Amino acid sequence: MPKQANNNIELSGAQPKLRVWDPVIRIFHWSLVVSFATAWFTSSSRDETHQWIGLIAAALIAFRLLWGFVGSPYARFAQFIRNPKTTVNYAVDIIKNREARYIGHNPAGGMMVLALLFGVAGTAITGYLMTTDAWYGEDSMQITHSAFAYGVVFLLIGHIGGVILASIRHKENLVAAMVTGKKVQAQDGDVA
Repeated sequence: MPKQANNNIELSGAQPKLRVWDPVIRIFHWSLVVSFATAWFTSSSRDETHQWIGLIAAALIAFRLLWGFVGSPYARFAQFIRNPKTTVNYAVDIIKNREARYIGHNPAGGMMVLALLFGVAGTAITGYLMTTDAWYGEDSMQITHSAFAYGVVFLLIGHIGGVILASIRHKENLVAAMVTGKKVQAQDGDVA
C-alpha cells in the first residue's frame, strides 16, 4: 500500500503523485463525454432520447460553470484561464517542442475547456430552441445546431490530439489522470 506524504501527495513507485482532479471534475468530464456521444448517436432518433440527453448536457455545463468559481483549486477558471499572449506563447512553445508541463490545465488546455463548454452549450441551446414555437421546423436553427455539434466534434479531435501529445511529451498518462485524479507531482520547471 502506498505511503501518504500528506492529504494531497501519494508516494508510490518511482514518482510521487499529487491529487489534482477532484471527483466532481472527473464525474463531470466523463458524464459529458457519454452525454455528447449519446446525443450524437441518437441525433436521427424519432423518440425523445436525443432531447433528454441534450438537457442533461446543458445541466452538466451549467454545473461546470458554477464549479469553475467555487470548486477545488485546479477546477477553478482563475487557475487555468490565461491571457491570449500567454496562450499564444504556449502554442509557439508546443511547435518548438519546449512547452512547460503544467500540473493543472496548460494554457492551450484552458482555452480548449472554454471552447468545449461554449460549443456544447451552443449545441444544447440551439437544440432546445428547435423545440419552441418560434423555431420549430426552421432550417436556419437546424443548420446552426448542426454547426455547433460538428464544431464540438472538431474541438474533440483537437482535445484528444492535445492530450496524446502532452502525454507523450511529458511522459504522463493524462487519460489515467482524469480517471484517478492524480498526476505526477511538480518537478523543476513545471508550472503548478
